[in-house]
Amino acid sequence: MSRRLLRYYEDQGLLVSARAASGQRHYNDDHVRRVELIRAFLAAGLSTRTIAEMVPCMAEPSTSKARRALVTMERERNRLSSAIDSLAVARAALDDLIDVNRNYLDEHSPVAH
Repeated sequence: MSRRLLRYYEDQGLLVSARAASGQRHYNDDHVRRVELIRAFLAAGLSTRTIAEMVPCMAEPSTSKARRALVTMERERNRLSSAIDSLAVARAALDDLIDVNRNYLDEHSPVAH
């Protein structure tokens, strides 16, 4: 993991590092697990802003925080499902246009001998 990416996660409120007296950042196994979870959420299509909503549950899990995180994750799943549905409609419309184009080409192309 690059230092730049770790600093970005800190800037976004997703990660808090321990600091040495010299200002050097220190990360432990809990930080590694947090980064793995952040990356899993990013891979699932969540924005860093949405992940930040779930930081309290990651930092200090509890059933009430887990319930709030579940609401956030379900909201994001619904958002993704809607986007997938919209993309499927757009793909079908494009498929229709491709068919129209192919039909035109079939009707207007010189016949090969």
